[in-house]
Amino acid sequence: MDYTLFGHPESGHSYKVKLALEVAQIPHHYQVIDIGLPHQARPEPFRSLAKFGEVPLLLHQGQAYVQSNAILLFLAEQTGRFGGESSARLARAREWLFWEANRLGLSLAHLRFARRFDALAYPAGSLVWFERRYDADIERLAYELRDGRRFVLDDEPSIADFSLCGYLYWADQAQVAVPPTVAAWLANISQLPGWAAPYTLLARSAEAR
Repeated sequence: MDYTLFGHPESGHSYKVKLALEVAQIPHHYQVIDIGLPHQARPEPFRSLAKFGEVPLLLHQGQAYVQSNAILLFLAEQTGRFGGESSARLARAREWLFWEANRLGLSLAHLRFARRFDALAYPAGSLVWFERRYDADIERLAYELRDGRRFVLDDEPSIADFSLCGYLYWADQAQVAVPPTVAAWLANISQLPGWAAPYTLLARSAEAR
């Protein structure tokens, strides 16, 4: 089997990649990494191959790929699907991946971490800033979906959808609201063959999928 994914059930970034693999029906091995361990205590080959010490890590034919959105771009190019059908579609998907990393993937992920795990890790007032940032981010995504199309680029799913939804299925844990158009889009993603909620998808064993 050519693909091995290392991830963790609490990682929205791991979820992005696992979801893409499942929906694309790409056979792969999956291994949970205990991200509570110090980096130097994490198992091999993850410890040596994860350039930044983070999940997800994808191995393909001996090559290591890190950073969730970079992995999604690799998968689109490899499969010719989910944005990889043409250079023009991939360019549009890439724009959303860069936006997600700087906007929604920042604001929402931090709000979830603070409100689910450790609010004391954040300086006073920082969560208010993240809330305002999230409000602007989710409003922008809702505006994009205002015409009722099924997915972000068009009526077919792409890596833009997998990236943007990474933490939104945990919006309740972040204690944030999701506009109706965004909720409808999330429902469309959840109807894709292979979809499962984050904890279900990421808690599966290291057996081949």
